[in-house]
Amino acid sequence: MINFRLVRHLWLFLAVAEEQNFGRAARRLGMSQPPLTEQIQVLEQALKVKLFERSRRGAQLTHVGRAILPAVRKFADQLEHLEIAVREAVSGQSGTLTIGAISSALLEVVPPLLERLRKQRPDLSVSVREIDSVEALPALRAGDIDLAFARLRADKEHAIETIPMACDRLAVALPASHPMAGKRRIKLASLSDEVFVMFERRLSPVYFDSIIAACQAQGFSPRILREVRSVTTQVAFVGCNQGIALVPSDMRGLAPDNVTVRPLVEQIDTVATAAAWNTERLTPALQAAVDVIRGHSTPRRTTAAVG
Repeated sequence: MINFRLVRHLWLFLAVAEEQNFGRAARRLGMSQPPLTEQIQVLEQALKVKLFERSRRGAQLTHVGRAILPAVRKFADQLEHLEIAVREAVSGQSGTLTIGAISSALLEVVPPLLERLRKQRPDLSVSVREIDSVEALPALRAGDIDLAFARLRADKEHAIETIPMACDRLAVALPASHPMAGKRRIKLASLSDEVFVMFERRLSPVYFDSIIAACQAQGFSPRILREVRSVTTQVAFVGCNQGIALVPSDMRGLAPDNVTVRPLVEQIDTVATAAAWNTERLTPALQAAVDVIRGHSTPRRTTAAVG
């Protein structure tokens, strides 16, 4: 049986943890502060732990509070999904679709998909959230999202199927003062002695590994000076003379004056975005989205926004 009192206490805990202040949390919850403080104390007594350190600066989580916060957030998300599902069932809607996407896909791939999907299935409710590529497969396996748009490959062992949606052609970003900046095209092998600014592997292992493999195919392993969170930051570091970077060729029109983007002699394409889903969790809502994707799945070139 569901312990509704505990559910309410955890909801209150989450509000205080996010606001880091009992007064602000109370206003957010539409209640006065004394009852909120009392309910948190009841929760602490029930769990036999201290969750917050109270001071004039507000309410800071203890190490126990920080430890349980991710699980409470996930629980709150699941409750929200349950609430949506119940509301849709009552109103006659046929299902929900939760999409996780990297930032570039949120700009370029997801909007046209949603437009086509709404035309075909106006009864569906769609929720979209931003993820990093490395989060996609675990979220699909756990059922936290139904559909992912990220830099990844199929994982047949865990029933993950993918369809490429967009491709990048690699170019090299150089400081404008670099000796090779005046060349029309640059051989990848000629960069073997340079230091590189790279997209963080932990955010997109497939993208990172594809670039490393391309370099190794030309006889060298890149010397990586820094790893950053976005292509925009890669270019910014290049402008600060912190190295060179392999970036999408479409960055050429967006690079600042102190950065030159030149195409490579070699044609090196990488998957910028792939649609992915768990075939063991195929719902009618997800099937509808997959059908739309299959009908418009010719990989295309991306613009410079890269997640």
